[in-house]
Amino acid sequence: MQVPLLDLKAQYATIKEEVLAAVSEVLETQWCIGGPNVEELEKQVAKISGCKYAVGASSGTDAILNTLMSLGIGVGDEVITTPFTFFATAGCIARVGAKPVFVDIDPLTYNIDPALIEPAITDKTKAILPVHLYGQMADMDPIMAIAGTYGLAVIEDACQSITSTYKKRKAGSFGTAGCFSFFPSKNLGGIGDGGMTVTNDEKLYNKMMSMRNHGMEDAYYHKSIGGNFRLDPIQAVALLVKLPHLKSWSNGRRKNAAYYTKKFANVERIVTPTISDDCVSIYNQYVIRVGNRDGLLGHLRASNIGCAVYYPVPLHLQECFADLGYREGDLPVCEQAAKDVIALPIYPELTDEMKDHVAKTVIDFLE
Repeated sequence: MQVPLLDLKAQYATIKEEVLAAVSEVLETQWCIGGPNVEELEKQVAKISGCKYAVGASSGTDAILNTLMSLGIGVGDEVITTPFTFFATAGCIARVGAKPVFVDIDPLTYNIDPALIEPAITDKTKAILPVHLYGQMADMDPIMAIAGTYGLAVIEDACQSITSTYKKRKAGSFGTAGCFSFFPSKNLGGIGDGGMTVTNDEKLYNKMMSMRNHGMEDAYYHKSIGGNFRLDPIQAVALLVKLPHLKSWSNGRRKNAAYYTKKFANVERIVTPTISDDCVSIYNQYVIRVGNRDGLLGHLRASNIGCAVYYPVPLHLQECFADLGYREGDLPVCEQAAKDVIALPIYPELTDEMKDHVAKTVIDFLE
C-alpha cells in the first residue's frame, strides 16, 4: 500500500468546483492585485485569530520579513529565537541586518525553552521570535512576561499553527504580531505561496500595509523602503473556499494523531508527541522520536510510506550562519532532536487502513 506524507489531491477533490469557480471569477474581473477578496480574507483570518487587524503577504516568509522591517529592526539589533525551525525564521532576521540569537528548546514540545531566553538578552536585543512548531504553541506566558520586563517586541512565528490555542487564546494573538503561512502543505494551504500577519497594534498595522507595497502610501510617494509583499487575489479566493473547512480538517488531524498515539502507546522505543495541558495543537505535523531514525526513514520509504525529517540540521549549525560562532554541542537538546525526529502522514483524508499500515510498518521495524 502506498501512503503519501501528504495528499493534496484528496483534499482538492472535495472542493474542486468551488475553487475553480472562485478563481475563474477573479480572472473574469481581472482584479489581479489586492481588492475585496484579499480584504475579506484578512478580515476573516483576523477574526479567527482573535486579533483586530491582518495584513496579507506573498508568503509566510514575507509576513515575518514585513513585520521585522515595520518594527524597525535592523543592523546592530539582536532577535532571540529557536534553532529548531524552518530556515525563514532566522533567515528573515538576518535579511534585515539583525543578528539571530539562538537558545535551546524544550525536549518534549520542541518549542523554544522560555527559561533560556532571559540569559540571552543584551542591550542590543529588540525582539523575541518564538515558533509554534508542528502545530503546538510555545509557552507564551513566561515569554510575554520576559518581553514586558525588558520592553521587547514579540513576533510569533505561527506559520505551522493557525488556530492553535494556548490557554484558550489563539496563535498570533499574544505578541506584538503573529505570522502565518499559507504554503500548500499547511492546515490552511493555498494553491501557491501566501502568508499573513495579525496584530492588535493599529500603528504597526498601518506601517505593514505600507511596507508590503514598497513603503508607498499615496501613489508613487514613498515614506519608507518596503518591498513587494502583496498577497494575490487568486490565493485569497482559494483560501476563502478552504477556510470554512479548517476546523474540521484540523479536527481530523487531531483524530489521526490520537489514533497513532494509541497504537504506539506500548512501544517503548517510540516517543509520541507531547501536547502541553494548556495547548490545543492542530498537528501540522505528527512527529515521533526514535533511536534509529535514519533506519526507520529508509524503511518507510522502501515501504512506500511518506515521511520527512523536520529539521535535520539546526539553524545554528547551518553553513550560512557560521559567522555567528556556534559550534556543535552548544545547543544539545535541539541537536539531539534533529537526529531523532521523523514525521508521519497525518492529513485528515487518511483512512484507518492507511494509518494501520503506517503504524504496523513503524512498529515492525522497531521491534
